[in-house]
Amino acid sequence: MMYAFSYHAPISLSEARKRFEESEDAAYISGGHTLLPTMKNRLAAPSDLVSLGQIEELQGIAVAEGCLTIGAAETHASVAASDAVTGRIPALAGLAGSIGDVQVRHRGTIGGSVANNDPAADYPSAVLALDARLHTSERVIEASDFFQGVYTTALEPGEILTKVGFRIPDTAGYAKMRNPASRYALAAAFVARFGDSVRVAITGASEDGVFRWTEAEERLSKDFSAGALAGLTLNEADMNEDIHASRGYRAHLAALCTRKAVELQGRLTLL
Repeated sequence: MMYAFSYHAPISLSEARKRFEESEDAAYISGGHTLLPTMKNRLAAPSDLVSLGQIEELQGIAVAEGCLTIGAAETHASVAASDAVTGRIPALAGLAGSIGDVQVRHRGTIGGSVANNDPAADYPSAVLALDARLHTSERVIEASDFFQGVYTTALEPGEILTKVGFRIPDTAGYAKMRNPASRYALAAAFVARFGDSVRVAITGASEDGVFRWTEAEERLSKDFSAGALAGLTLNEADMNEDIHASRGYRAHLAALCTRKAVELQGRLTLL
């Protein structure tokens, strides 16, 4: 059973900030797939929940000047089904469609996933690989500065992630080995090519959360083929180990996913 709390459903960013600042120990809630289980287990006890789901400023998907911008309150299902996303970055649409089950995809939001920075979440890899810009209620944060460790981001207390602007690549692919129960990534790789430059982001594998695999990027920038990655491995000591996979297995999966993401550009690959 949860501890008692007050619930607020503001309809504007300014109202949401006001509710947050006036509360003793408030928390924002979007889809709630991380916060609510934590509260049910009495591991968190916010005095107030401030819902972001009714705020129009956090909605919408748009394309302009080589950038695909997605509102933070857009659900995984809406991202997966969007013509703008499937037409410009089909791998991102595939990523969204691979998250959880139908119920999760219709409630969970891109903003909630990115702001929570779960080490096995899908979206953070796309944010890094697609060199995204994170727009908040206060400022714009570059992808390289946003993720700061497991469940930690550059967001300040009370700051609200409003939208994510993804650079549109020449081509991109996402490959994922998912836990058959939770659908979270045991390891996954998002690979994006922009001209002669390649960005590779790995999620689900490291104990420090999402990261860029620079050695793979260097090889793929010279030769964009799965063969260019032959013999390249990740340091097992940097990988996460739990009941689902050992460090060595996760290192193997991350490398395998990277090769598959290169082979099947423009698509999602589930291993």
